[in-house]
Amino acid sequence: MKDGKGRTFQRPFVSIEDVKTLLEEQNYIPEKEICIATKLSLDLKKPILLEGEAGVGKTELAKTLAKILDTELIRLQCYEGLDQSSALYEWNYSRQILEVRLSELANHTKEEVEKNIFSEKFLLDRPLLKAVKNTTTKPPVLLIDEIDRADEEFEAFLLEILSDYQVTIPELGTIKAVEPPIVILTSNRTRDLNNALKRRCLYLWIEYPSLSKEIKIIQKKVPNLSETLTEKVVKTIQLLRGTEIRKKPGISETIDWATALFALEIDSLTIEVVNETAITFLKNRDDLDLLKDIDLSDILN
Repeated sequence: MKDGKGRTFQRPFVSIEDVKTLLEEQNYIPEKEICIATKLSLDLKKPILLEGEAGVGKTELAKTLAKILDTELIRLQCYEGLDQSSALYEWNYSRQILEVRLSELANHTKEEVEKNIFSEKFLLDRPLLKAVKNTTTKPPVLLIDEIDRADEEFEAFLLEILSDYQVTIPELGTIKAVEPPIVILTSNRTRDLNNALKRRCLYLWIEYPSLSKEIKIIQKKVPNLSETLTEKVVKTIQLLRGTEIRKKPGISETIDWATALFALEIDSLTIEVVNETAITFLKNRDDLDLLKDIDLSDILN
């Protein structure tokens, strides 16, 4: 089905400019490289690997893309020790045991019991299987968040899934996606990822936004904040990123701070206000202490 601009579910973006327009309509301000990668990902059916510091908008791209395409967002949050059963599927053992006992009372044969308890109704779908089991031509967005936190063994397993978008369950057979999910992987680069995984993906490194871009983001997200206050907020955050502060504030922290200032009806930024509201953009005790020694006078005055 096409709309008036020639978009279809299989080809939702007709041009790079179209990607930019649709992302901006959802208050996501993209660089051209992001627009190119997004269009190519859908056209070539290839995953996007986004690397960069925490808080630069990697996860937000997946969320925004799901909104634009009006499709489901399936999120797999990675962590150390993540295994296949947590990411792919596992059997509902408690229900299976109950079913076995009921079957024994009903004098079912062993073959009947095994066939029943290993049917799909006892299967617990985890994010990867859920994405692959999609039966429509409108694929979900699969967000594999912070892949660098997972072990290398899981990374190798993931590569197999992304190579053909199918899953083999010994008791049920092979399940293959009707239409491959739109896959976005993010990494904060706490470790180097396997080159094989990188080769499978379109790769982007995302920097913190420029001053003008971040101001534009805040104007989109917190439109009622004054222009002067918005500029001072962004300049302060950008200055802090260049200091020895350990946990650099990302775009989400800038938005949180701007939102808090508006909620508190603050229309002027002073050093006292900065220190009192720093809880919205600094998440470390040492960083809060360090803030008191940073000279913000050029910005605030």
